[in-house]
Amino acid sequence: MTELERAIEAVLFAAEAPLTLAELARHVGDSGDLPNALRSLAESYAPRGINIVGRGGRWGFQTAPDLAHHLRQGREAVKKLSRAAVETLSVIAYHEPVTRPEIEEIRGVAVSPGTLDVLMEAGWVRPAGRRETPGRPLQYATTPGFLAHFNLASRRDLPGLADLKAAGLLDREPPRELPLPLGGREE
Repeated sequence: MTELERAIEAVLFAAEAPLTLAELARHVGDSGDLPNALRSLAESYAPRGINIVGRGGRWGFQTAPDLAHHLRQGREAVKKLSRAAVETLSVIAYHEPVTRPEIEEIRGVAVSPGTLDVLMEAGWVRPAGRRETPGRPLQYATTPGFLAHFNLASRRDLPGLADLKAAGLLDREPPRELPLPLGGREE
Protein backbone atom coordinates (compact mmCIF):
# COMPACT_ATOMS: atom_id res chain seq x y z
CA MET A 1 0.00 0.00 0.00
CA THR A 2 1.42 3.40 -0.97
CA GLU A 3 1.62 6.41 1.34
CA LEU A 4 -1.08 8.11 -0.76
CA GLU A 5 -3.43 5.12 -0.34
CA ARG A 6 -2.76 5.07 3.43
CA ALA A 7 -3.56 8.81 3.63
CA ILE A 8 -6.76 8.39 1.60
CA GLU A 9 -7.82 5.46 3.79
CA ALA A 10 -7.29 7.51 6.97
CA VAL A 11 -9.17 10.54 5.64
CA LEU A 12 -12.14 8.47 4.40
CA PHE A 13 -12.29 6.59 7.70
CA ALA A 14 -12.40 9.82 9.73
CA ALA A 15 -14.81 11.67 7.41
CA GLU A 16 -18.39 12.22 8.56
CA ALA A 17 -19.71 11.81 5.02
CA PRO A 18 -18.39 10.67 1.62
CA LEU A 19 -15.88 13.08 0.05
CA THR A 20 -15.36 14.41 -3.47
CA LEU A 21 -11.98 14.14 -5.21
CA ALA A 22 -11.42 17.85 -4.55
CA GLU A 23 -12.11 17.41 -0.83
CA LEU A 24 -9.77 14.41 -0.68
CA ALA A 25 -7.06 16.37 -2.51
CA ARG A 26 -7.33 19.17 0.08
CA HIS A 27 -6.58 16.61 2.82
CA VAL A 28 -3.91 14.47 1.15
CA GLY A 29 -2.47 16.90 -1.38
CA ASP A 30 -2.00 16.50 -5.11
CA SER A 31 1.08 14.30 -4.75
CA GLY A 32 -0.21 11.41 -6.85
CA ASP A 33 -2.89 9.97 -9.06
CA LEU A 34 -5.90 10.20 -6.74
CA PRO A 35 -8.44 8.35 -8.98
CA ASN A 36 -6.07 5.39 -9.50
CA ALA A 37 -5.23 5.26 -5.78
CA LEU A 38 -8.97 5.22 -4.96
CA ARG A 39 -9.60 2.41 -7.45
CA SER A 40 -6.71 0.43 -6.00
CA LEU A 41 -8.05 0.89 -2.47
CA ALA A 42 -11.57 -0.06 -3.58
CA GLU A 43 -10.20 -3.28 -5.13
CA SER A 44 -8.28 -4.16 -1.97
CA TYR A 45 -11.38 -3.61 0.18
CA ALA A 46 -13.75 -5.49 -2.18
CA PRO A 47 -13.55 -8.90 -0.41
CA ARG A 48 -13.83 -7.35 3.08
CA GLY A 49 -16.79 -6.59 5.30
CA ILE A 50 -16.53 -2.91 4.46
CA ASN A 51 -15.92 -1.44 1.02
CA ILE A 52 -14.73 1.86 -0.39
CA VAL A 53 -17.31 2.99 -2.92
CA GLY A 54 -17.73 5.95 -5.24
CA ARG A 55 -21.26 7.31 -5.73
CA GLY A 56 -22.30 10.53 -7.37
CA GLY A 57 -18.68 11.73 -7.44
CA ARG A 58 -18.18 11.09 -3.70
CA TRP A 59 -16.08 8.38 -2.05
CA GLY A 60 -16.56 6.73 1.32
CA PHE A 61 -16.80 3.53 3.34
CA GLN A 62 -19.87 1.31 3.21
CA THR A 63 -20.84 -2.07 4.64
CA ALA A 64 -20.45 -4.82 2.03
CA PRO A 65 -23.88 -5.33 0.42
CA ASP A 66 -23.89 -9.06 1.15
CA LEU A 67 -23.50 -8.36 4.89
CA ALA A 68 -26.07 -5.57 5.23
CA HIS A 69 -28.67 -7.99 6.63
CA HIS A 70 -26.59 -8.25 9.83
CA LEU A 71 -27.12 -4.54 10.47
CA ARG A 72 -30.83 -4.31 9.73
CA GLN A 73 -31.93 -5.83 13.05
CA GLY A 74 -31.61 -2.58 15.00
CA ARG A 75 -33.23 -0.30 12.44
CA GLU A 76 -36.78 0.89 12.79
CA ALA A 77 -39.31 -0.39 10.29
CA VAL A 78 -39.38 1.64 7.09
CA LYS A 79 -42.76 2.67 5.76
CA LYS A 80 -43.61 1.36 2.34
CA LEU A 81 -43.91 4.03 -0.36
CA SER A 82 -47.24 4.49 -2.06
CA ARG A 83 -47.51 3.70 -5.76
CA ALA A 84 -47.77 7.44 -6.45
CA ALA A 85 -44.52 8.07 -4.54
CA VAL A 86 -42.70 5.28 -6.41
CA GLU A 87 -43.91 6.62 -9.77
CA THR A 88 -42.94 10.18 -8.81
CA LEU A 89 -39.49 9.06 -7.64
CA SER A 90 -39.00 7.17 -10.92
CA VAL A 91 -39.94 10.21 -13.00
CA ILE A 92 -37.56 12.43 -11.02
CA ALA A 93 -34.71 9.89 -11.26
CA TYR A 94 -35.03 9.43 -15.03
CA HIS A 95 -35.85 13.03 -15.99
CA GLU A 96 -34.10 15.26 -13.44
CA PRO A 97 -34.17 18.16 -13.04
CA VAL A 98 -37.93 18.06 -13.45
CA THR A 99 -40.79 20.34 -12.35
CA ARG A 100 -44.09 19.31 -10.75
CA PRO A 101 -46.09 20.07 -13.97
CA GLU A 102 -43.67 17.87 -15.94
CA ILE A 103 -44.08 15.06 -13.40
CA GLU A 104 -47.86 15.41 -13.66
CA GLU A 105 -47.72 15.37 -17.47
CA ILE A 106 -45.63 12.19 -17.51
CA ARG A 107 -47.72 10.41 -14.86
CA GLY A 108 -51.04 11.68 -16.24
CA VAL A 109 -52.34 12.64 -12.78
CA ALA A 110 -51.80 15.44 -10.27
CA VAL A 111 -48.96 15.08 -7.78
CA SER A 112 -49.98 15.46 -4.16
CA PRO A 113 -47.75 17.84 -2.17
CA GLY A 114 -47.47 15.08 0.45
CA THR A 115 -45.88 12.75 -2.10
CA LEU A 116 -42.93 15.05 -2.70
CA ASP A 117 -42.69 15.74 1.07
CA VAL A 118 -42.35 12.00 1.78
CA LEU A 119 -39.59 11.66 -0.83
CA MET A 120 -37.73 14.69 0.56
CA GLU A 121 -38.06 13.44 4.16
CA ALA A 122 -36.60 10.10 3.03
CA GLY A 123 -33.62 12.07 1.71
CA TRP A 124 -34.05 10.82 -1.85
CA VAL A 125 -35.30 14.01 -3.54
CA ARG A 126 -34.21 17.61 -3.17
CA PRO A 127 -35.24 20.97 -4.64
CA ALA A 128 -32.85 21.72 -7.51
CA GLY A 129 -33.45 25.40 -8.17
CA ARG A 130 -36.05 27.12 -10.27
CA ARG A 131 -36.60 26.80 -14.01
CA GLU A 132 -35.97 30.01 -15.96
CA THR A 133 -39.47 30.09 -17.47
CA PRO A 134 -42.59 32.12 -16.66
CA GLY A 135 -43.73 31.33 -13.15
CA ARG A 136 -40.23 29.99 -12.29
CA PRO A 137 -41.41 26.53 -11.20
CA LEU A 138 -39.34 24.62 -8.65
CA GLN A 139 -37.30 21.74 -10.07
CA TYR A 140 -36.62 18.44 -8.28
CA ALA A 141 -33.64 16.08 -8.48
CA THR A 142 -32.38 12.97 -6.69
CA THR A 143 -29.79 13.09 -3.89
CA PRO A 144 -26.62 11.14 -3.07
CA GLY A 145 -28.81 9.42 -0.44
CA PHE A 146 -30.99 8.06 -3.27
CA LEU A 147 -27.90 6.64 -4.99
CA ALA A 148 -26.63 5.11 -1.75
CA HIS A 149 -30.00 3.56 -0.80
CA PHE A 150 -30.42 1.91 -4.19
CA ASN A 151 -26.71 0.99 -4.42
CA LEU A 152 -26.08 3.04 -7.57
CA ALA A 153 -22.77 4.70 -8.45
CA SER A 154 -24.61 7.27 -10.60
CA ARG A 155 -27.95 7.77 -12.34
CA ARG A 156 -26.44 6.08 -15.41
CA ASP A 157 -26.72 2.82 -13.46
CA LEU A 158 -30.53 3.01 -13.44
CA PRO A 159 -32.05 0.16 -15.46
CA GLY A 160 -32.75 0.96 -19.09
CA LEU A 161 -35.82 0.11 -21.14
CA ALA A 162 -34.37 -3.27 -22.22
CA ASP A 163 -33.58 -4.17 -18.58
CA LEU A 164 -37.11 -3.29 -17.46
CA LYS A 165 -38.65 -5.34 -20.27
CA ALA A 166 -36.36 -8.29 -19.49
CA ALA A 167 -37.50 -8.15 -15.84
CA GLY A 168 -41.13 -8.26 -17.00
CA LEU A 169 -41.92 -4.84 -15.54
CA LEU A 170 -43.11 -3.34 -18.83
CA ASP A 171 -44.84 -6.39 -20.32
CA ARG A 172 -48.37 -5.79 -19.25
CA GLU A 173 -51.33 -7.50 -20.83
CA PRO A 174 -53.02 -5.09 -23.27
CA PRO A 175 -56.56 -4.06 -22.32
CA ARG A 176 -59.28 -6.25 -23.79
CA GLU A 177 -61.44 -4.82 -26.50
CA LEU A 178 -64.83 -3.70 -25.36
CA PRO A 179 -67.84 -5.31 -27.06
CA LEU A 180 -69.54 -3.25 -29.72
CA PRO A 181 -72.85 -1.52 -28.90
CA LEU A 182 -76.08 -3.41 -29.55
CA GLY A 183 -76.28 -2.51 -33.22
CA GLY A 184 -72.98 -4.29 -33.96
CA ARG A 185 -71.30 -1.23 -35.41
CA GLU A 186 -69.17 1.54 -33.98
CA GLU A 187 -70.88 4.83 -33.27
